[in-house]
Amino acid sequence: MAQQPARKPWIEGIHAYVPGQSKDAAGRELVKLSANENPLGTSPAALAALESASPPARYPDPDSLALRAAIGRVHGLDPARIVCGTGSDELLNLAAQGYAGPGDEVLFPRYSFAVYEIAARRCGAVPVEAPDADYGADVDALLAAVTPRTRVVFLANPNNPTGSLLSAGEIARLHAGLPGDVLFVLDQAYAEYLDPQDDDRGLELAARHANVLVTRTFSKIYGLAGERIGWATGAPAILDTLNRIRGPFNVTGRGQAAALAAVEDQDFIERSRRHNAAERARFIEAIGALGNRGLRALPSAGNFVLVLFEGAPSAVEAHEAIARAGYAVRHLPGQGLGHGLRITIGTRAQMDAIAGVLRDLADKAR
Repeated sequence: MAQQPARKPWIEGIHAYVPGQSKDAAGRELVKLSANENPLGTSPAALAALESASPPARYPDPDSLALRAAIGRVHGLDPARIVCGTGSDELLNLAAQGYAGPGDEVLFPRYSFAVYEIAARRCGAVPVEAPDADYGADVDALLAAVTPRTRVVFLANPNNPTGSLLSAGEIARLHAGLPGDVLFVLDQAYAEYLDPQDDDRGLELAARHANVLVTRTFSKIYGLAGERIGWATGAPAILDTLNRIRGPFNVTGRGQAAALAAVEDQDFIERSRRHNAAERARFIEAIGALGNRGLRALPSAGNFVLVLFEGAPSAVEAHEAIARAGYAVRHLPGQGLGHGLRITIGTRAQMDAIAGVLRDLADKAR
């Protein structure tokens, strides 16, 4: 047999990220409620910016200067302490790559964003899951899992895929309990969906401490998932690390223009937040009415709800029934959630349709 290149042994442990379903087994397009996209679409200002962006033949600004300035104005941050990336996914991977390697440990709660394990394994580190507290992060369990080999701690707040939220006090307690040489990465992909009083103060934590990195994305409430734009803020030394290893032109010119317009259209963000809060509450209430039939909706601070199937019907049966009705939702057996479906909050009509499918299915299972 001819010789061939041998990949690094830690790559064997990586299972490629599985994106949200958009078609059924027969190839039929489904209404996509599987990827936590904004059902209201994209800010008109961002769409206009996409149309008038610089020609694709030209390289984009490698430092995203105008976009970083706009983000800084909206969030009260120093633009010099902001870095932009190809979605927050790139920045999460860079954080692991910059601070962990073979033999090191990367810690995160059970039922976390799948990219954390991938990011750990990509750099040869060992992914470590801390026990959960009813599908949410448990600060005491995370601190108990820290060892001398822990180099990075990932925490999504609100958490994907469960929707749980830690308070500002719990976030501060977790950070205070970590050694100073451990990088604390606070993934705030869904932070814009929070009511102001629920802010976990992560941005303030990153401004004050040398071992905190906060990541955000334009893929969720901003409705720019297709453009792949994220950003992060932290201490100058952390950003220097990320800037040394990120791609030199990692955010496209169109993406920068669209994100700049989007971040300045906070009216659209507020409309999206209000819509999500109202429809999420209605949907959780509808599922709550089915609680005596084995269905449970976890409390959620994001733009999705994780519905658990703790009897009959099963999550597999519900997933298939929802697909037959023309909708795609997220089944996550690979994350230990074979008994759950993560359902993105869509329009009122879409959420009523999903609730109706589950109600009919539960009725038949009685």
